[in-house]
Amino acid sequence: MNHKLYFIVFAFCFGWNAAAYAQESPAGAFKTLPGFEVELIHNVSASDQGSWVSLCVDDKGRIIASDQYGLLYRVTLQEGQPASVEKLAVNIGMAQGMLYAFDSLYININAGKKDREGTDALGPGVYRLSDTTGDDQFDKIEYIVPMSDNAGEHGPHALVLSPDGTQIYFCSGNQVDVPESATGGPVPRLWDEDHLLGRMPDARGHMRGRLAPGGWICRMDPDGSNVELVATGFRNEYDIAFNRDGELFAYDADMEWDIGSPWYRPTRVNHVISGAEFGWRNGTGKWPDYYGDSFGAVVNIGPGSPTGIVFGYGADFPSKYQDALYICDWSYGQIHAVHLQPAGASYQASFETFLTAAPMAVTDVVIRKQDGCMYFAVGGRRTASGLYRVRYSGEAQPDPVEADAAEAALARELRHQLEAFHGRQDPAAIRLAMENLGNQDRALRFAARIALEHQPVEAWRAAALELTEPRAVINAAYALARTGSKQDQGQLIDKLTQIEFGSLPTSTQLELLRALGLVWMRLGEPDQKQTEQAIRQLNAFFPAKNSLVNRELAAVLVYLKAPEIVPRVVQQLRQANAQEDQIHFAFCLREVEQGWDAESRRDYFRWFFDVASARGGASFGGFLSNIRDAALERLTDSQKAELGDLAGPMPAPRDPLADLTPREQVAEWTTDGLMAELEKLKVQPDFEKGRELTATAQCFKCHRFNGLGGIQGPDLTAAGQRFNEKDLLTTIIEPNKEVSDQYQATQFLTDDGVVVGRVANLNGNRLQIVTNMLAPGDFTSINADEIIESRPSPVSMMPAGLLDTFRPEEVAQILAYLRSGGKADSEIYQ
Repeated sequence: MNHKLYFIVFAFCFGWNAAAYAQESPAGAFKTLPGFEVELIHNVSASDQGSWVSLCVDDKGRIIASDQYGLLYRVTLQEGQPASVEKLAVNIGMAQGMLYAFDSLYININAGKKDREGTDALGPGVYRLSDTTGDDQFDKIEYIVPMSDNAGEHGPHALVLSPDGTQIYFCSGNQVDVPESATGGPVPRLWDEDHLLGRMPDARGHMRGRLAPGGWICRMDPDGSNVELVATGFRNEYDIAFNRDGELFAYDADMEWDIGSPWYRPTRVNHVISGAEFGWRNGTGKWPDYYGDSFGAVVNIGPGSPTGIVFGYGADFPSKYQDALYICDWSYGQIHAVHLQPAGASYQASFETFLTAAPMAVTDVVIRKQDGCMYFAVGGRRTASGLYRVRYSGEAQPDPVEADAAEAALARELRHQLEAFHGRQDPAAIRLAMENLGNQDRALRFAARIALEHQPVEAWRAAALELTEPRAVINAAYALARTGSKQDQGQLIDKLTQIEFGSLPTSTQLELLRALGLVWMRLGEPDQKQTEQAIRQLNAFFPAKNSLVNRELAAVLVYLKAPEIVPRVVQQLRQANAQEDQIHFAFCLREVEQGWDAESRRDYFRWFFDVASARGGASFGGFLSNIRDAALERLTDSQKAELGDLAGPMPAPRDPLADLTPREQVAEWTTDGLMAELEKLKVQPDFEKGRELTATAQCFKCHRFNGLGGIQGPDLTAAGQRFNEKDLLTTIIEPNKEVSDQYQATQFLTDDGVVVGRVANLNGNRLQIVTNMLAPGDFTSINADEIIESRPSPVSMMPAGLLDTFRPEEVAQILAYLRSGGKADSEIYQ
């Protein structure tokens, strides 16, 4: 049967739209927020114009676009007329960042030697193109910021104008070194790996030789001089943008191969304050968000592939959407609207999916103020490419109620005063920094510490060692560990171990544990006195109720060789509900040679068999294997013999749902039926029981909860505040009733049948589809040329029947746990 006839028969039987047989757009069918419209402006010819990955708007309102592997194009737009596209008469391109400013076009070239052949590009980095003859073509090329010639997809990216219009900010992912010309700036040149128990490189070898500082942001004068380093520690921030307050933001990439591991960090929006460190490190070494010597995220987004970002300023959109930060996700075909709110000296945010399609390999986005519209490109990796316009045609919306931002403005002003000392020495910095090392505001503490680190340590060491407030002592310890010497170690440990650990809030406990580790990593291993001091301070608090504190306590106490720490950590390994916790404990013990007994050793190695049902990204299984191999290497032959099969080959992966098979079905629950049963009960909520049952119901496999769990589904931490009990039950029992655009699957009709899942990656004409949320690293490959039609799936990727094996009293415990936000001290348990 030819595929057209096949499609007509299939469409008739299954309700597909036969009229949609020919899909000419480079992207799939769009879903947008109400009132917004999307239209294709230009379908990019792959043979003549390549695949566009970067956009900017020039001083005449024309859009300039760059082919990833080719040259530059200029799009002229006139109302009611087709777009006019011309190839620019300059033999250069391959830009992944562009800016028109100072009567010039700046481009940030990201291309290897092979791709640059036949062009006028001399290497990766920033070029300035000028028109010296007045013929509206760029005839002068200046290579103003050369970069290391190891560029790849994690190489040079965006360029943006500074808020005052005098400088240019530009960025790169973690594959390119900080430019040699960057000799100053707010970032102290003090970075290191800083892993208390070491790290393991990516299990598949991805960039295993790349170390700190990771991706970076610099600024420069218009001629490429005065290059300064502004921030470090990114994985691959493709774009950056300033808001109306003059504050810089970036959208950083995750390492999708890490999904399911404790070191996985979702894509996230970062507030890029002066001198910021965001903690990217290779392999298992990525710093968690709560490390006090880094600066965290404004909002975590989830898995994806960040590309262009832009604020909606100048768009003829409702006020809420003019003020939004738009961030593009290339992999999953989404543009999110991020709504920022001032929070002290920084920001907090929520986000919603603004526009989505499958596929939609969105690469960059701009606002064209001449017509008040948004324009975005799809393309990259030689995929089908096009230029689209988004306009608002809906009804007028009332302006949102403005929150009182006066207090936040004062906090930002104080932060700017501290930041004024970044990169220069000034005696006035010390007093102001000391006053704010213990500030309740994390951004102010960070700014104060960076200001201090730029001053001669002899000028502030004594004052730092006289501090008594816990947060101030902790941040002084960060600074002295990074700038001081061995002679400071004893006094720092004395100060840190005098802090009463149990009296601290969770965030400060985590910062204290980091400070202890940083002192030992930077200034030397602890002597016996320091070891005893720290064990006395911490030992009684392990295990902790908070899972993150539990993780960090385990790492520090393993490092210190605390009494009976091996069996205690193994017990936590066996009892933890979240696989991230379990993997962390296994990692902590991988190189420990002393303190084992036969039972603990058997329990430890048995865990690797038990975890065979766990799933994650492409490196997940390799990480588990490498942790196990590291532990096996430290065993004697007799110890291996005692373990028997547990020391043999790793078990074959099991079905992720195998955990459910031993439970017998209780009922095929409906929402109303289960609600009726719950109303008959009087169950005393039990935190530990609720957590255990929630894990048994597989919720943590796909959903994040209080910082733990998967990221394939929505974060459930605040679900209890958003939904009542019946609504929660409905979302679990009837997952198809309402499917969020952000997590909606797509049905692809091909010659070989139907594939249902989410597009996770693209390359040329190949789409990689995740079809099972419990196995996010497993892909089904589809040839885009063989797709007859695609449409949103009405069926959720969340499995049905997850509660059918649970009794009503068990469901009550699950609901109580979800409503608690994962906090044992929630009023639900009082």
